[in-house]
Amino acid sequence: MTSQPSPPRAGLLYRLYQRRLRREIDPGRIPRHIAMIVDGNRRWAKQRLQERAAFGHRAGARKIPEFLGWCEEAGVGTVTLYLLSADNLGARDRTELEDLFGIIAELAGQLAENPRWRVKHVGSCDGLPEELATALANAERETADHVGLHVNLAVGYGGRSEITAAVREVIEEHREAGGTIETLADRLTPEMIGEHLWTRGQADPDLMIRTSGEQRLSDFMIWQSAHSEFYFVEALYPDLRKVDLLRALRDYSTRQRRLGG
Repeated sequence: MTSQPSPPRAGLLYRLYQRRLRREIDPGRIPRHIAMIVDGNRRWAKQRLQERAAFGHRAGARKIPEFLGWCEEAGVGTVTLYLLSADNLGARDRTELEDLFGIIAELAGQLAENPRWRVKHVGSCDGLPEELATALANAERETADHVGLHVNLAVGYGGRSEITAAVREVIEEHREAGGTIETLADRLTPEMIGEHLWTRGQADPDLMIRTSGEQRLSDFMIWQSAHSEFYFVEALYPDLRKVDLLRALRDYSTRQRRLGG
């Protein structure tokens, strides 16, 4: 089915609504870091009577550069995209996974072509095919000197696995430095663990967004989101609009953040 273009009046009203939303956002309270749970691609495909989930995953991948552009325009410094969880690697249909591996690899290469964006893989390569791991590594290497929007691709990611890996690194470094079990406890501080997470050196997300109406974290950035604000969007990810992001930013800018309270 071919979609019909919106009437000119509808397009004008939409643009006016965008302008109003922008005016209602406090420019001094833009989140530095947005973490996005990309959800709803499979349902989007089913709604269109497509048998393969890849139809929805490709639509979601096409939306990502557009979404990142909106974030960049708004003044956001870092965006983390939850694309493939460690749990998915053992739970999804193999055909869907193979399609998804290729789609993410292609997306990483596409994002690396932007002369401003810096791409980083956040997650483990365990269970990822060599082609995807290489594509992620190449994107990270090719954009290492870029100074614009920082884009984290969470692929093969699990929050509990990340914390476990961080603690193991702290313990191993302590052992190599000649530390003992008696002195280890003094090193296991939240600050030390944070320095060994996959997002080390980055600010924690100020705003967590999830599409598709679901309201759960799904093992995503469970350490980093301790003080994050949450915003849930009903739209499936391929249907996400600029006004959805602007509404999230407006909502965030009106909240009184109470860290730890």
